[in-house]
Parts: sequence; structure tokens; C-alpha cells
Amino acid sequence: MTTTTFELGGDLHVRRIGLGTMRFADEPANRRGASAPVWAAPTDRADLTRLLREATDAGVNLFDTADAYALGEGERLLGEALAGVSDVVLATKVGVVRPDPATWVPLGHPDYLRQQVELSLRRLGRDVIDLVYLHRIDPAYPLAEQVGALTDAVHAGKVRHLGLSEATAEQVDAARSVAPIAAVQNLYNLTDRSHDAVVEHTRDSGTAFVPFFPLSFDHAAVPSLGEVAAEHGMTPNQVALAWLLHRGPHLLPIPGTTSIRHLKENLAALDTELSADQLARLNADHAPAIGS
Repeated sequence: MTTTTFELGGDLHVRRIGLGTMRFADEPANRRGASAPVWAAPTDRADLTRLLREATDAGVNLFDTADAYALGEGERLLGEALAGVSDVVLATKVGVVRPDPATWVPLGHPDYLRQQVELSLRRLGRDVIDLVYLHRIDPAYPLAEQVGALTDAVHAGKVRHLGLSEATAEQVDAARSVAPIAAVQNLYNLTDRSHDAVVEHTRDSGTAFVPFFPLSFDHAAVPSLGEVAAEHGMTPNQVALAWLLHRGPHLLPIPGTTSIRHLKENLAALDTELSADQLARLNADHAPAIGS
């Protein structure tokens, strides 16, 4: 049986399917696809606020954002929508600058990271942020200095746990020499398994592995996906999430959606048991991992 919850950082009890809010920006028609700008405040703020509150009612308690999403408006929306809601875990990311809608640039200057933590606290409306990721590792600065800047916020009581995003197993170990790392958030799904080594590495240490874009792949590349979905009477997306949950008890997918119907469908994957045969078929015919 797959477990439905995980102790993030050893003290934050979360359900294993969270909600990614990257696309909670701009106009609804301008959110889909890899070229979505994620640049401006959402035009349907009231609808998204309602969705976030309904998500908590449905049992979601892990919400993911970043200071780079809509230049901080993503954090502001999340903070205001969930103000006063207890037992939710808010995760954000710092360390990327947005000089224009098409550009995402890592910036790991320690003072910049310290500033961004302060801004995230204000926008989220929290005294303490549950989880702060280094959004991207900036090769221009030693990793120890980048993690060290965020560790200062932990020591000051402003951040509870630290994470890394798009990190290798070696980078995770290097960061751990500076501070405990509670979570690693990497691109990972049925057809992009280039971080298999990180999945195994984090499993061994009890660290959360948070797959982003868990459903952003060509379903046709996995012929057995539709077959298994039909066998369960489920959608292919539900099976893709169930596969991730079976991949390890420490995986916490954060599919993004602005539909409460889709959100509830995603959560149903928590109760889906895949047989050994079904897992074998899904594992056998996936597309080659990106970068392999």
C-alpha cells in the first residue's frame, strides 16, 4: 500500500499530493504551454482565491510558489488567500531574477537571497516560512555561500526548512555539509526520469523529493498509460500521479491546476494502488529521459 502522507523535514505533516501555483498569473488564456509568461498579477484573483480555499477543504495542505512567479504576485495571492487557514505548509523559492517576461536568470548573491527571504515573508504574510528552496544554483557563487545565506534565515527563526531545486545528488550532499536539506524539487515525470539518481539518493536519506511538472509530458509517449487508466477506470493523469507515489514514499508531486474538478481528480490518485504488472508496463515503455 502507498502511504498518503509524509513528514516533511521531520515535523511538517503533509499529504503527498500538493498544489503547484506557478500558473496562477496573467490572464487565464495566457497560462498554458511552456511559453506562458508567469509575469503579471492574475486577472481572476477572486476565482483563484476561491480555488485555493477549496483546495484546503479538499485536503491539500502543501502549496508551492516562488518569488519569481509574477514578480512576487504569486506569493501575495497565496498568502492572502490562505491567511488564517491553519495546518497548511507554504513553500517558496528564491534565487531567480526576471528582467523580462521571457527570461529566468539564477542569482545567488548571498545578500540578494537574504533580501528575497524578507520580501517573501512580507508577501506571504507569515512570521516563518515553512520551506524555502534555492530556486536555482548560481554557478557564479559558491554553493556553500548560497545555502549559508538561507541558513542565516533559519537561525533567525524566519525559515523552518531549506530545499534545493533542480539539483544533482552531488549538489545535495554539498549543501548538506552546510545545513540540513528537507526537500529537493526537480523536474520529474513518467517520461523525464533524468533525476532517477536524485530520487534514490533522497529516498535513502528520508528527504522529500518534489516532482514539478509531474503531468507535463506527451501521454502518447507512454502507450501503457491509457491501458492502465482504462483498467482502473481513471484518467491518464491520475495514473501518472499514482506512478510517482509508487516511485517512493518520499515523493510529493505538486501538479498545478486552476480547476477544482481537476484538483479533486488529482487527489484521487492517493487512493490508487497499481499492481506490479501495471508498474512494470509503465516502467517498460517510457520515453528516454531528457538529457540521457
